[in-house]
Parts: sequence; structure tokens; C-alpha cells
Amino acid sequence: MATNNFHLTNIRFIKRIVVGNDNPQSMKTETEVQQAMDLVNLCLASTPRGYVLNVEKSFGLYNIGEHQVVLQYAVYNIGFDRKPMFLDEHGQG
Repeated sequence: MATNNFHLTNIRFIKRIVVGNDNPQSMKTETEVQQAMDLVNLCLASTPRGYVLNVEKSFGLYNIGEHQVVLQYAVYNIGFDRKPMFLDEHGQG
């Protein structure tokens, strides 16, 4: 039986990851969105294991020229007992 249960009081590091387009002036490519989602999955599957603390979902309706554009994104707040080394290796500190 595992003894390392999740306790909110043990969280010492929180990583905020934006998945999607949150800025109409700087649109992200599909590859960049997929890389952000891969980072979320890495945080939840690697050691130390991260825990989803919160997911912020948002959208915006923008007029760019004569076009209306809807941008959607989700922000994952992932908590860790300590800062993972793989974030430093990927330049995501």
C-alpha cells in the first residue's frame, strides 16, 4: 500500500502551463499547442509526480480586421512536492 498520499500542504512548487492561444497578436501553431500538452502529460507522469491543482478555461472573441476570431485556451496549474529537474532540462523553469 502506497504511503505517499497527496496533501495540499506538501506542495512547494507550482507550474503554470497554457495550452491553446491566449494572445491574438501571437498565435501559436498546432505544434506549439501539442508541445504544451506533452509538457502537461510529462508533469503528471514523471517523477516527482505532479498533481492538477486547478484548470482555468477561457475564451475570447476578437475582431481582427473584418474577421471575428474565437481563441480558446486552458491553463493547467500543476503542483509538485519539489521542483522537478526535467523542467530545468527542458528550459521550462
